[in-house]
Amino acid sequence: MRDYKAGESRDEGKPMAYDLITMGRIGVDLYPLQAGVPLAQVSSFGKFLGGSATNVAVAAARLGRNTAVITRTGDDPFGAYLHEALRGFGVDDRWVTPVPGLPTPVTFCEVFPPDDFPLYFYRQPKAPDLEIDAHDLDLDAIREARIFWVTGTGLSEEPSRTATLAALAHRARTGTTVFDLDWRPMFWTHPDQARPFYAEALRHTTVAVGNLDEVEVATGVREPHAAARALLAAGAEIAVVKQGPKGVLAVSASGESAEVLPLPVTVLNGLGAGDAFGGSLCHGLLEGWDLETIMRHANAAGAIVASRLECSSAMPTPDEVAAALAAGAVL
Repeated sequence: MRDYKAGESRDEGKPMAYDLITMGRIGVDLYPLQAGVPLAQVSSFGKFLGGSATNVAVAAARLGRNTAVITRTGDDPFGAYLHEALRGFGVDDRWVTPVPGLPTPVTFCEVFPPDDFPLYFYRQPKAPDLEIDAHDLDLDAIREARIFWVTGTGLSEEPSRTATLAALAHRARTGTTVFDLDWRPMFWTHPDQARPFYAEALRHTTVAVGNLDEVEVATGVREPHAAARALLAAGAEIAVVKQGPKGVLAVSASGESAEVLPLPVTVLNGLGAGDAFGGSLCHGLLEGWDLETIMRHANAAGAIVASRLECSSAMPTPDEVAAALAAGAVL
């Protein structure tokens, strides 16, 4: 299949094919420019494009992939900023639409390296990205994308939940379909509420990705190898379990496995590292790399972003990832 760049149309008015379409959260990240300072005492902030699914699309675009995101913003100046930022990163924003009456979400964080980065989500009365409606989806484009990426947060409320499951069902495991488990407890009343919807999404998934908390929510199992087997049994063909300082475990239904330690890094802000990992994961899958090569590349991409303050604008280029892998560390 021929690749089509963002903004290019296919013949006869058919939708273009993308390397990657993601669907899920978008918002404005406001990060303190002073590390180690409580939010109440912070005097200056940086403004960045944010949202996990959106950041994954940015990360893959930085690695040379043609990407698009399906999401919604407020009809406000922050929404206009997000469109400008997406275009600046080379991510197609044609399916980013406004919701009148709802504000674009804003997220603050505190930065206490190396491992404490509290998040404060302002998504009231409701985040526009949870207003994605199944009737508005370009299902042909979703089916034709080489990789389609959805998140657990998209299952937390209607109409986004129905839209996410409808997109997965229509895609019907065509190509590579990634389910980022993306467990955010503030968006759910209890893990038991999430599990049936996670199970339904996994039926349509070829790759499942999550950290230890997320795989436990999805499967009820926390031990990494057991959780990976449970994700495969639930329908995934590849299970990726992120284990923090112990690295990442990847197991395929065909019997291939890899367990890779993280690259040494001086952490400035750990937020966004998982999104860089996700974008690199997609890149490696598209390249047809073996699991160990994919995991090493994705670990390096995540480590680079962890060494930087911002998320979206911190996503690494191929040369930066190659340099980190060659050095064996993020310098």
